[in-house]
Amino acid sequence: MISVFYHLTVMVIFLVSLPLQVLIAILIMMMSGLPIVFRQKRTGKNGAPFVMYKFRTMVNGAEKKKPAYAHLNESQGPAFKIRKDPRFTGIGAFLSHTGLDELPQLFNVLRGDMALIGPRPLPIAEAQKLKPWMRVREQILPGIISPAILTGKYHENFDSWMRSDVSYVKKKNAIGDVRLFLQSFSFLARLFVRSMGMKQST
Repeated sequence: MISVFYHLTVMVIFLVSLPLQVLIAILIMMMSGLPIVFRQKRTGKNGAPFVMYKFRTMVNGAEKKKPAYAHLNESQGPAFKIRKDPRFTGIGAFLSHTGLDELPQLFNVLRGDMALIGPRPLPIAEAQKLKPWMRVREQILPGIISPAILTGKYHENFDSWMRSDVSYVKKKNAIGDVRLFLQSFSFLARLFVRSMGMKQST
C-alpha cells in the first residue's frame, strides 16, 4: 500500500511540474541554446552506475573546463563545488541555487534509478574516491532531496556530509521521509527568496 501511494505521489509531482519544466526548457534554449538537459553517469544503489538528468546550468563543455577552475573549488574531499561558478549560464546560477535544475530527476525516480529522499548521487569519479565507511550511503537509492542539504551538513565539510548520509541510511523510515519531504518545501522557498535577493543585488 505504501509503495503504491509513493509511486502515485511521484507521478502526481511529475505531472504537476511539467508546465514549469517546459517553461524552464524554453528559457534555457532561448538564453543558452541546446542541449537543454545535462546527462551524467552517477553512482546509484549498491554502486551501480546510472544516467542522471538535470537541466543544463553551465556552458557547453563545462566538464572539460573543470581543471582550469580547480583552485576555486570550495569543497573538501573528492567533491567539486563552486557556488559562483564561472561556468554558469545566464539562467544557470538561478536554477542551480533554487534546485529547479533537479526537476528532470523525477524521471529518474519514475525509472527506479533514484528516490525522492536520499543521499545525493555522486559522479562516478568522485564516488570511487570514497572511504570504505562512506559507502554505506550506497546501500539505498540516491535521492533528489538530500537530508544532508536540508540539515546544512552538506555545506560544512565532506566528512560531515558523508556522516549525515550514513546516519540517514541507518535510521531511514517512512515517517522520517515524509517529514523530510514536507520540510523540503520551506527549504526550497527560502532558497528561492535568497536567490531572488541575490539577483536584485547584482
